[in-house]
Amino acid sequence: MRGDGGSRDDVVKRRPDAHPNFFPAEAAGLAWLADGGARTARVIEVDREHIRLERVPAARPTREAAEEFGRMLARTHAAGARGFGCPPDGIDGTLFIGNRTMTSTVHASWGEFYAAERVLPYLRVAVDEGTVTADEAALVERACALVASGVANPVGGADRIHGDLWTGNVLWSPDGVVLIDPAAHGGHRETDLAMLALFGCPFLTAIHEGYRDAGRLDDGWEERTALHQLHPLAVHAAGHGRSYGESLATAAAETVRLLA
Repeated sequence: MRGDGGSRDDVVKRRPDAHPNFFPAEAAGLAWLADGGARTARVIEVDREHIRLERVPAARPTREAAEEFGRMLARTHAAGARGFGCPPDGIDGTLFIGNRTMTSTVHASWGEFYAAERVLPYLRVAVDEGTVTADEAALVERACALVASGVANPVGGADRIHGDLWTGNVLWSPDGVVLIDPAAHGGHRETDLAMLALFGCPFLTAIHEGYRDAGRLDDGWEERTALHQLHPLAVHAAGHGRSYGESLATAAAETVRLLA
């Protein structure tokens, strides 16, 4: 996939061999998050081979913008979703996180959904790629069994989450944070917060403070960070090398310690 011209005020991503849902799912995710209260990059046009987005002007991160981002994220999560794993409105079938496919199978239980649809499929790829050992895979599977049992299920229904909320998808603009490149679906709010923590984000503590001003964080949410990082670490272990397999195993061990 490559970005190319257009005007100075837009960004074009083009991929002629893309899955039919690849760019439409991105556009639907941006619109769904915006409907929930998020500030997202505006889609100018989209089809199966490309997406054209309005360019987001850059600004320095500030504590004030971070606090407002936290409040915005809390409102977006609270907008809700029709089920755990559901796709954004306007799209059905295959979703994507980066270039990897992601299911849109809906589950009644968050734990069942998270283990079956967001961790185990990528673990199997990572094992085949040799980035996760057999012993590490068994540990991840044990963690997933605990999660699937429901012991970490959230209070209430599915949240409207970005799904790939690492710092590279958080753009700081003169008008505040703008979100790009979602893997949006119905999930658990703590997954977005754990993703922000995984690779670091400017003024992360201020983001948390703003979030608490506008939304709910259940007791012990910070202790569950490793649990919610199982998904992105499994995705990275499936395609980005052995170090992510080791990090996945470490997160799985922490999850077992927490939930067993």
